[in-house]
Amino acid sequence: MTTELHATNDVLRAVRISLRMSQDDLAKALRRAGEELGEPNDASKRLVQRWESGVSRAPRPVYARALEHVTGRPVESLGFALPVPVARVHSDGKGGHDMDAAAPDGAAAETESPQPATATANYSGIWLSRYEYYSSGRGETFEAKHYVVVLQHGDKLTGQSLPGASSNPDSPLTLDLTLDRNVVTGTWTEQTARAGYYQGARYHGAVQMLIEPTGRRMAGKWIGFGKDFDVNSGPWELLLVETSTNKATLEGFKRAP
Repeated sequence: MTTELHATNDVLRAVRISLRMSQDDLAKALRRAGEELGEPNDASKRLVQRWESGVSRAPRPVYARALEHVTGRPVESLGFALPVPVARVHSDGKGGHDMDAAAPDGAAAETESPQPATATANYSGIWLSRYEYYSSGRGETFEAKHYVVVLQHGDKLTGQSLPGASSNPDSPLTLDLTLDRNVVTGTWTEQTARAGYYQGARYHGAVQMLIEPTGRRMAGKWIGFGKDFDVNSGPWELLLVETSTNKATLEGFKRAP
């Protein structure tokens, strides 16, 4: 009979002790934080024990945000082993594009409950989109910003910039993404302004980003074609600014970032 060993989270334990909290105290503080953040959670002493013992390796976003609120530290610095996507090799020896979330030392990354990856968080809301691109014609790097409303349906995320909510006027942006654990992959399309530098040209391409543990930031890179028949790429991030998507909220973001 073999016993599975887990790497203990000594960092989280040290942070808890520095706050002069017992495991039960931390659980209570996390529940209070959830109430204050408008995201009630079911943190318990047993959950804290699972984190510290290494049985549960990565907190779900609702707990990650509560942990940051209570400790004042980013969740990445609390000793958790965050899942990293790796390519899986097929049994026939050929490489494939299937992705697994692997934890250090080959240990399985666990969450508080065995839910499907797409059910662990809801990313619907208003996000600030920021990407950088190099203009060969002007010899400079520029940043484009949009307020984008993102709606989630299962593992699908669709994004559409709000009218007038871009740093370059009249340049609507559309995103069509698929969620796989903490990875989003998909396509983007932007219609540039007719009165702008690109004179109404329509651009499109691919994008892949990783979602941070708090669920409030996605960061990665875009790829797309340029005016000179070349393929370009650059950094792209989405920052969550509002979880509500009601009519009144959307109206408030119909402005340039």
